[in-house]
Amino acid sequence: MREKTPPPSSPPSAPGYHARRTLPLRVEALRQLKRRRTFVVAAVLTALPLVLIAAFAIGGDPGRRNSRVNLMDTATVSAANFTATTLFVSAGFLLVIPVALFCGDTVASEAGWSSLRYLLAAPVPRARLLLSKLTVALLFSAAAMVLLPLVALATGSAAYGWGALQLPTGGTLPAGQALPRLALVVAYIFVSQLVTAGLAFWLSTVTDAPLGAVGGAVGLTIVGNVLDQVTALEHWRDFLPAHWQFAWADALQPQLDWSGMLQGAAVSVAYAVVLFAAAFRGFERKDVVS
Repeated sequence: MREKTPPPSSPPSAPGYHARRTLPLRVEALRQLKRRRTFVVAAVLTALPLVLIAAFAIGGDPGRRNSRVNLMDTATVSAANFTATTLFVSAGFLLVIPVALFCGDTVASEAGWSSLRYLLAAPVPRARLLLSKLTVALLFSAAAMVLLPLVALATGSAAYGWGALQLPTGGTLPAGQALPRLALVVAYIFVSQLVTAGLAFWLSTVTDAPLGAVGGAVGLTIVGNVLDQVTALEHWRDFLPAHWQFAWADALQPQLDWSGMLQGAAVSVAYAVVLFAAAFRGFERKDVVS
C-alpha cells in the first residue's frame, strides 16, 4: 500500500523571531520624534498662544469693543478663558494640520524614501507595520492636542492671572471645575479629528507622495466644512463630521450637555473605523515596490 505524502510544512522561522516584537512602538516613536516636522509642529503650537497674547496687548481688551459677549470677548478674563479661546480659534483648522501631517506622512514617507520594502523584508508583517505607525501617529496627534492648551494655560496664567472661567452665556465656573471641562473639550476635539486621521492614514497607504496624503486629508476636511454651510442639505448635515466640530461648546455651559458631543463622537468614530479598515485591507493587497 502506497504511503501518503505528508503535507509540506511551513518553513521554520529564524531563531528568536517573533512577529509581535518587530518594529516596537518605542522605535517608531523615536524615529518620528527625531523628524524635523515634529519640531516644527511643536514650535507652531507653542507660539500660537504667545501670538494671541501679543495681539490682545496691541488691540486692547476685546470685551470693550461692543456689548455683545462671546468667547473671544472673555479671552483676557483669566487663564481658563484664554485657553478656551485658543482652542476655539485653532480647532477648526490649525489642529487639523498636525493630525493630517502625523497620520498622512507616516507610511507615504517610507515609500517616498524607498525604505518601505526594506521594513517589510525585515520581515515586519504588514498589519504590524500599519498598527505601529498608526498608534504612534495617533499618540503624536494627541500630544499636539494637549500641548496647545497646556501652553495656553501657562502663558495665560502669566498674562491674565489664575481665576474662574467666565461663561459667555453668563455665570462662572470655579477653576476647579473649569479644568475638567477644558480637558473634556480637548478630548472631544481629538475624537472629532479622528476623521481627518482616518483620511490621512488611508491616503498614506495608497500614495507614495506624503504631500498628497496630507494635502488630500486637509482638502477633504475643508470640503466637509464647506458642505456643512449649505443649509439646503438640512438634516443631511448631521452625517457630516464638520457639523459637530464645535459641539464641545456645550461643555462650557453652566449645565454640561452631552447630547451634541455624543452624536459628534459617534459620527467621527464611525467614519474613522471605516477609513482605518480600508487602509489595512488595501495595504495587505498592495504591491509594494518602493
